[in-house]
Amino acid sequence: MYRSPYILSLTLLLSLSLLLFLGPRLLRPVPPRSLPISPSDELDDLALLRRASSPSSPSRLSSSSRRPKIAFLFLTNSPLYFSPLWQRFFSASPRHRRLFNVYVHADPFSNVSAPSDGVFAGRFIAAKRTARASPTLISATRRLLATAILDDPANTYFALLSQYCVPLHSLAYVYRSLFESPRFDLTDPDAARSHGVRLRFRSYIEILSQSKSLWKRYTARGRNAMLPEVPYDRFRVGSQFFVLTRRHARAVVRDRKLWRKFRLPCYREDACYPEEHYFPTLLSMEDPGGCTHYSLTRVNWTGTVNGHPHTYQPPEVSPDLIHRLRASNYSDSYLFARKFSPDCLEPLMSIADKAIFRD
Repeated sequence: MYRSPYILSLTLLLSLSLLLFLGPRLLRPVPPRSLPISPSDELDDLALLRRASSPSSPSRLSSSSRRPKIAFLFLTNSPLYFSPLWQRFFSASPRHRRLFNVYVHADPFSNVSAPSDGVFAGRFIAAKRTARASPTLISATRRLLATAILDDPANTYFALLSQYCVPLHSLAYVYRSLFESPRFDLTDPDAARSHGVRLRFRSYIEILSQSKSLWKRYTARGRNAMLPEVPYDRFRVGSQFFVLTRRHARAVVRDRKLWRKFRLPCYREDACYPEEHYFPTLLSMEDPGGCTHYSLTRVNWTGTVNGHPHTYQPPEVSPDLIHRLRASNYSDSYLFARKFSPDCLEPLMSIADKAIFRD
């Protein structure tokens, strides 16, 4: 049958064409070696999330209760390089010392030692392993939110930070901006008629619907993997560092539907950043009007390398840099900034009182 070289060549050509046509449809791509979430970890988290989202968990601070607090959530897989700076930040405003709580999620597989004194002592929560380009960062953030919700009903705002974040203002300024200043949020449509009174609290989270890489990010798990829960026109991207209201923090820990999609493994590591997709998408679908659509953490994406922003080095640290990092088109000021190299601690401490905490 195949004695003729022409018939043999034609048969091979047709077979190859058929393989190229049907191969992608019949064979699923092999996912990269991302860090999986074990069933035991999933069940453990689910128990915590259920407690935090249960009706018995206070949804808001009652009018007769204490003043509202800010929960500072530190997500890290390395030492808290700037803990001395944060220690000064938290202790520099005596009037506000009881108006915040600190929570730290430190990767147990990393070399992070819990301090024996100061504001970080005793504030490390039960943590699990995390890795970039995996849904473990979402899990860790939800763990922090759930723990803070359960720990203190006075926690009203929840600020997510990393070990590379630094404050740009004093704690007093941050507190006034979030709770008292009616015009801090320049995008708030209610500010003009506020008459000096804060009418509502919104979450400060970046939510973007336009991005050159949006389609590539959406299809990182497969072309139709996000359907039907997340159609492409509802998919969003944004910074993982946010300041959420308690209402939105509860929405995050209550979610099950979108989590089942975003926990799926990616087939494209160059477009897989679940922590930058899950929170903006969820809150955009839940309550777009209750979010500012911008972040309060300043990041410099000039000269980005492998998806990482510019890292400031000691020679760049100065009062002028702090003032430039504060400038915002959306609010009176940015409140935090990243990313700073660990050896920036000394120059930052040297300008803390005369620049960073001088509002």
